[in-house]
Amino acid sequence: MSEPITSGAVPVEGAVTALLRAVHDALDLPLPGLTDRDEREYSLLLRRRVSDARCVLAGVVQQDHDMEVAARLLRRWTADEPVTYTPWEDKGAPA
Repeated sequence: MSEPITSGAVPVEGAVTALLRAVHDALDLPLPGLTDRDEREYSLLLRRRVSDARCVLAGVVQQDHDMEVAARLLRRWTADEPVTYTPWEDKGAPA
């Protein structure tokens, strides 16, 4: 991230909330379906998104990057990595 360190556009509390929500949304993946392929794709996607979130958070914590810019960047990366596996569905069958 090479964006300016401070933008002053969003109050700090709003920027923190935006960044936390972006991290939450990036990591909030639906559980995979029952096939091995779904589980592999879920695992790979979760690892990529965790890596993206760690990268963005490291920029904020270690290099004082702007939190609002970091949140937008993470949202863009998340949108570029959509869920492509079949999510698990509870069909309501008795246990």
